[in-house]
Amino acid sequence: MNSTSVITPAAAPLAVESDLQIAGDILSVQHLLQPAREHPATVAEFAGLARSIAANRAEWEHLVEYDATTRWYHRLRKGPGYEVWLLSWVPGQGSGRHDHGASSGVLTVLDGELTEHGPRGALALGAGAQRVFAPGYAHEVVNDTLEGAVSLHVYFPGLTEMPMHSCSPAHRAHVPA
Repeated sequence: MNSTSVITPAAAPLAVESDLQIAGDILSVQHLLQPAREHPATVAEFAGLARSIAANRAEWEHLVEYDATTRWYHRLRKGPGYEVWLLSWVPGQGSGRHDHGASSGVLTVLDGELTEHGPRGALALGAGAQRVFAPGYAHEVVNDTLEGAVSLHVYFPGLTEMPMHSCSPAHRAHVPA
């Protein structure tokens, strides 16, 4: 009686990440690829733009100024349908409660820490933190620390109005009911 043995090659187990598997070089299938956009068009692309600017300190760090008498800001970039602003915050400085009209936005903390006071309370935002907000979202941003802070703001479409609201959440806690 002959015994039959099966020889299998030693191989690492395959990891399956999705049901779609691509065979060959996807870059050779040009008609399936979207051309790279010159400018961002989606919320994710605007957040990515903010992260890439944040990572390139040489682009913005030399521009930052701190002004104890008024909030300092500088338009860093403008593209079709969006603007990028650089802001500095000295200790105790705040924006006042406001919204951004018809604009959506991405706020990214570049240095220091800011506190956002919004409808759900206060949220501490350290360096690298991002907040995305929809048109009409009302909040106040404050530097509650003893160190300066820097933030980057991307507005899409570009900011045309910033309506102020009467009572800031940061001060509401100090007002007797």
